[in-house]
Order: sequence, then structure tokens, then C-alpha cells
Amino acid sequence: MQQTTEQYSRIISECRDLFSKKLQDYGAAWRVLRPSSITDQIFIKVSRIRTLQMTELQMIDESEESEFIAIVNYSIIALIQLEKGFADQFNENADEILKLYDRFAAEAQQLMEKKNHDYGEAWREMRISSITDLIYQKVLRTKQIEDNAGKTIVSEGLDANYFDMLNYAVFCLIKFSEKPADFN
Repeated sequence: MQQTTEQYSRIISECRDLFSKKLQDYGAAWRVLRPSSITDQIFIKVSRIRTLQMTELQMIDESEESEFIAIVNYSIIALIQLEKGFADQFNENADEILKLYDRFAAEAQQLMEKKNHDYGEAWREMRISSITDLIYQKVLRTKQIEDNAGKTIVSEGLDANYFDMLNYAVFCLIKFSEKPADFN
């Protein structure tokens, strides 16, 4: 499990680096997005990954890995939005946003370590396509919860689904990184 923790930290660092650079380029423009819009962005990313996995023709030069990185970052954005609410403007302090990113990434890693302990790293025996399907399922569940005004009867809430999507995407990125010739 120590290896997984190290790999996880490295992947999150790469995702954060891209997030930070985009924050410099665009500011926190995503702050104007309602949670359902962020869920739909994740839906678009996971749908594209599934299409790439099921077809041989790729017309846009972006890899599965870049889409999984986007899922990690959009999941953290969603968690930030759940806490702060969406804004009509996006004049946010970049340092504050990065602190929130780090906090949610750390919470996700702690959750991963607990679940990894209990499940015995079962994800390592799974196919990337199966983990992709789990992300897809989580997105559909999240959309249903949003359509139900955030109310659930026995299910976990929105935040739990975003944490799971984030962690599943990191698992896929770890699996890609273990095949250096395939990792971009």
C-alpha cells in the first residue's frame, strides 16, 4: 500500500500542476458553474474515454490520460463548489483556491487509503475500462441525485460520489503510469 500512496501523491501533484497553470491562465472562471454543470463536464470526459476505449478512430489528439486528469480536477472543483456555492463572478484568490484543492485532494487520499485497506487494493486487478464504467455509473448517480434536488433516502450524497470519481480516475492514471510506453 505504500507504493499506492506514493503513486497517488505523484498523480495528484501532476493534476494539481495542470490545475494551477489553468488557474493562472483563466482564473477561477469555473466558479460561475452550478454543480450540475460540473457533473456534466465530468460526464463529457468519461463519455469520451468510453468512446476511445470502444472505437479505434480518434479524431482529437487528446489522450485518455488527459481526460482522467480532467476528471480528477473537475471532481475537486465540484467539491469546492459544494462547499462555497457557485458565484456570479470569479475574482477568487488563487492561493485560497489552491489550499482548497490541497485539502480536498488530501481528504480523497485519506478515503482511498481507508478503502484500499478494506478492499485489499482490488482495483489493481481491474481493467481500466471497468474502472471507467464505475466512473460513468457514479456520474449517472450524481445526475440523479441532482435531479432529486440533492435528496437521497439511503445513498451517499454528492460529495461521496465526487470523491469516488476522483479516486477511480487516479487509479486509472496509476495503471497507465505503470506502463511507461503508454503514459503521456
